[in-house]
Amino acid sequence: MKCLVLAGGFATRLYPLTLNRAKALLEYRGKPVISHIIDRIPGNIDILVSTNKKFKADFLNWQETLRRPVEVCIEDAMTDEQKKGAIGAVDFWIKNKGIAENLMVLAGDNYFELDLSDFIRHFKGKYAAVAVHDVGDKNKACEIGKRCQIGLAVIEKDKVIRFDEKPEEATSSLIATGIYLFPPRVFTLLSKYCAEGQRDNLGSFMAYLLEVDEVQAYSFDELWIDIGDEIKKGNLTV
Repeated sequence: MKCLVLAGGFATRLYPLTLNRAKALLEYRGKPVISHIIDRIPGNIDILVSTNKKFKADFLNWQETLRRPVEVCIEDAMTDEQKKGAIGAVDFWIKNKGIAENLMVLAGDNYFELDLSDFIRHFKGKYAAVAVHDVGDKNKACEIGKRCQIGLAVIEKDKVIRFDEKPEEATSSLIATGIYLFPPRVFTLLSKYCAEGQRDNLGSFMAYLLEVDEVQAYSFDELWIDIGDEIKKGNLTV
C-alpha cells in the first residue's frame, strides 16, 4: 500500500493567512497540521505528498524535519487556476509514479485522531472505502441555515448508499473526512471521471462512484477537525 497526501491547494478562502503559507503547513498543537497526519500513517506504508510549485521550497524544508522518508511531489502550478485539483492530482500521480497497489488518499489539511491501522484492517480490498466521522446529529454536521461545505454520507452497516457533496442542507450526521482507500481496480474509473472534466473534488467522485460501483464506509467518533473551517469560524488560531 502507498499513501498520497494531498496538499496542492491554495486555500484562497483563508487569504491573507494562506497567501504565502500552505494550509497544510499551518501549525496546530505545536507542529504543522500535515506532520500530525504523517505521524498517523503506519510505518510500513510509503508516503507521497502532492503540493504545488508555489510552496515547493516550504515543503522541501518541512521534509527535512521528518523522521521517516516522505517523497514530495510537485505539481506545475503557481496559482489556484493552474492546480490539478484533488481528483486530478490523484489520477496524475497514480500514472506518473506507476502506482499499482492499494492507495490511501488523505486530505493534507485535516487534524484527526483516527487509528489508520484499524481503518486499513476493515478495508475489504475490492471496493473504495471512505472514513466518516459521526457527529451524532445531522444538525451538527452543518451550520443551520447555511449550505454545507463538506461531504455527507448515508450508510447501511458498512456500505455507503448515498453521498452528498456540499448539500443545501444536512442529510446525515456522517461527515466525509478526506480519508480514503482505493483499490487498483478503481483507478480506471477515477481516470474516466477526470477525462470527463471533473478534477477537483474527492467527494463528488464518491457520488459518481456510487452510480457504477460500491463504496465501503468506516465510521469513527475520534476527534476530527477541518482546520480551514475552524479558522473561518474563529474556533482556532494558528
